[in-house]
Amino acid sequence: MSKRFDGKVAIIGRATAIAFAKEGANVAIAARRTQEGEETVRLVKEAGSDALFVQTDVSKAADVEALVNKTLEAYGRLDCAFNNAGVGKLAPVIEASEEDWDSEIDVNLKGVWLCLKYQIPALLKTGGGAIVNMASIGGGVIAAPNFPAYNAAKAGVVGLTRSAALEYASQGIRLNAISPGLISTDILANLPQEALQQMAETIPLRRQGRAEEVAEAVVWLCSDGASYITGHNLVVDGGYTVQ
Repeated sequence: MSKRFDGKVAIIGRATAIAFAKEGANVAIAARRTQEGEETVRLVKEAGSDALFVQTDVSKAADVEALVNKTLEAYGRLDCAFNNAGVGKLAPVIEASEEDWDSEIDVNLKGVWLCLKYQIPALLKTGGGAIVNMASIGGGVIAAPNFPAYNAAKAGVVGLTRSAALEYASQGIRLNAISPGLISTDILANLPQEALQQMAETIPLRRQGRAEEVAEAVVWLCSDGASYITGHNLVVDGGYTVQ
């Protein structure tokens, strides 16, 4: 049976890397933590594809440029990417520090811009492709209190995605954003379990989402099944924002 990404190459994070690998793609994994990146390479190879780990801080242009260049050196092409690095810190607007503000904007918004800056030329050489940027319902659709920088950055990701989608649609590149709701991630691990349970009870599906569910949505957006979709912000939130 043919797979959706046979012969394709993608730049992505762990859960999505495994989902892409199962569909036949070779993947380049970008992460700041070496142990996490190397473990993801192992999981991708177990899924039947090849993988390359490049230690990357997406807020630094040199790191992102090196990531793309090493991907091209290893595989000779780039077909799609999922830009999903993210950080968030709980703090009211007037209590957030300038350091935390700069850090969150640098990773969550500037990092996406830098990825696009170096990924798009690589995709153009391939003849086109697809990019998905990680936004969030917090900022991308609605607001979440006490996450001012995170909300501002994620709203910016949606705007950046739409702008770039218009710029490159005629050149065969599709750009979309994805806005997850309450998903089991490292950011939520810092919140009290009681608070997480209370939040889950406000969701129509009555549970947190899984990273694998977001990954499946990303795989679809990058596939030919979504070939007529660009500039869209896909919400994956268990129905929370339709209430």
